[in-house]
Amino acid sequence: MENNTQPQVINPAALFNPGPYGFSHSISVENPSKICFISGQSGGIGENHVLADDFKTQVQDALKNMKTVLQAHSMTFEHIVKITLLIVDHNQEKLEIWSEEAKKVWKGTFLPTSTLIPVNQLALPGMLFEIDAIAVSS
Repeated sequence: MENNTQPQVINPAALFNPGPYGFSHSISVENPSKICFISGQSGGIGENHVLADDFKTQVQDALKNMKTVLQAHSMTFEHIVKITLLIVDHNQEKLEIWSEEAKKVWKGTFLPTSTLIPVNQLALPGMLFEIDAIAVSS
């Protein structure tokens, strides 16, 4: 079987179209492992990127969006080896919310490596949280 060394771009239809904003939701390469690079997923829901007002709901929705992208690559949270978190006005309460939600999706497996970056704002008004990831499968 020949390895697919060409990047495969996947922008799930359930998420908004990122093209007008100059990026793709995800790209994977195989050689021989499949490595998937996933753009920052926010808590925006659907094509209109509707954002909840509260941090916890945005974290939950961002993780749902991440799951959508992972599924498009036939992957799960267990394939994620590295995440980067961007949190607007980061504080201990938000860290506890993140930790609680992370333990729900990575239950029974290892937790990925992580970098958390506190920020003043994100790309769109009302965005409070963003997570990107690198996932690997054999």
